[in-house]
Amino acid sequence: MGSIKNILWVAFISMVPIIELRGAIPVGAALELPWYTNMAVSVIGNFIPVPFILLFIRAILDWMRGCPIKLFRKIADWLFRKAEKHASKVERYAFGGLLILVAIPLPGTGAWTGALVAALFRVKPRIAVPAILLGVISAGIIVTLISYGVLSFLGFLL
Repeated sequence: MGSIKNILWVAFISMVPIIELRGAIPVGAALELPWYTNMAVSVIGNFIPVPFILLFIRAILDWMRGCPIKLFRKIADWLFRKAEKHASKVERYAFGGLLILVAIPLPGTGAWTGALVAALFRVKPRIAVPAILLGVISAGIIVTLISYGVLSFLGFLL
């Protein structure tokens, strides 16, 4: 099963933006957690921030747009401009696009990015939540297979 300390460590790492489960699963493998415990904890941990991002990020970005700190305004304005530019594409491919964005285990993709994109494009939670969850599970399967050697012969390609 693995020690509680190691499980909590993996859960925490999987919640960190950018690192997410792509970093947590290899850490869990190095800590010799069983693959099924590692993957389950990483998927759950990676998904925990998603509802909060979906609920609160627009309000935070709106606040940033009106903030006297110029850097905050610039970041928020840039994100909103990007969202407006690609709104029609996201509306057309919302579920599949989010799923693929989250499932691809590369830097700059993942649950945090998927939730941010969904919030910026106002994707309905009934579409965004299952797409992001399936993407997180898919990424978890891919990274688990790689981390535990099932796909080690492909490791040089990734």
